[in-house]
Amino acid sequence: MTTILTVFTHAGGAGKTSIAGNIAHEFAQRGQHVLLIDGDPQSNLTTNMGVQDAELHETLFDVLSGDAPLPAPRHVHGFDLIPAVIDLAEVEPSIPGRVGGILALRDALQKESGRWDTVIIDSPPSLGQLAAACALAADALVVPIMTRSKGLNALRGLNRVMPQYHRLRPDLHVAAYVPTMCKSNRKEDSELLGIVREDLPHVTSPIVERGAVWNGAAEKGLPVTVFAPVQKRQRKSGKSRVIWWSFCSATHLSEVNDDPARGLGGAPR
Repeated sequence: MTTILTVFTHAGGAGKTSIAGNIAHEFAQRGQHVLLIDGDPQSNLTTNMGVQDAELHETLFDVLSGDAPLPAPRHVHGFDLIPAVIDLAEVEPSIPGRVGGILALRDALQKESGRWDTVIIDSPPSLGQLAAACALAADALVVPIMTRSKGLNALRGLNRVMPQYHRLRPDLHVAAYVPTMCKSNRKEDSELLGIVREDLPHVTSPIVERGAVWNGAAEKGLPVTVFAPVQKRQRKSGKSRVIWWSFCSATHLSEVNDDPARGLGGAPR
């Protein structure tokens, strides 16, 4: 059985793409067959994974504009990747004009059920048709929340569209909320993190504000845990494996060959 997760928020800069790519890599490192889908025409996930030469026919374009099956994925960093390019944005106006077009990605993935253990979709930072198609393809959503007022404002957008999504997918739900851009020494961050934990279910450990390791990994086209040596990751990566374990707990996904008591070489703090 394949689990499909869409990382979803209409707020830009919330760490959505970083979460999608690095969680996919962590799952793959634990023996899962993983498909990572870049559904964002900005294609930051694609370039972050080191793919610079993707073409339109390799993207979701034909799936969403017609009845095409999933394109053949690239294989990068131990998992499969369906990339994006900027021209993917041209598919958006055609989605509502097709009967069932908004569920085309869901249908294509269902036809491949069992091929992968986990599918992770990076949706565009919007509430448009392409973002809706990515959300409705999922079994559940993973929602990054910046620990800023902008993050709480983004939740209002999610709350506005979820009733619309439920008309087509009553079972769609949020599996995990992931606080991002968090600084423990910043009063606003601590206060908003407290609000999020009090008001929302399934909140993971927070991801600290991205530093040199996260940005350097993106520039080199590598997941964080490939880019940085273990010792450096322990200090600066935002404890991605601790986040991964917390993410699995929140989403009720079973772990593969991992000790939940350990983070990146040490106990979670």
